[in-house]
Amino acid sequence: MLRTPVSQRRLDILEWLKDPVAHFPGRRHGCPAEVGVTADAVAAKLGVRRQVADTHLELLADIGLLRTERVRRRVYYRRDEVRIAEVARMFEKGW
Repeated sequence: MLRTPVSQRRLDILEWLKDPVAHFPGRRHGCPAEVGVTADAVAAKLGVRRQVADTHLELLADIGLLRTERVRRRVYYRRDEVRIAEVARMFEKGW
């Protein structure tokens, strides 16, 4: 995780996913706070192609800051609050 370069876009994504209802439009298949958001929604918010959003989201998921759930052909992303709290505690202790 420490080798992953910091990116303002990734920080923005993590911030938006704190309150996905406020930052992403509702959809037919559930509330963004419960199910998560898709790469398409993140790409639209960032103003980039879906592949760019996929890269950021997959990296955040790979280091454990996001959880993923596949529903049919889509992958939904949401914050892993437990893991984020663990990481914050590590840095607070001077790790």
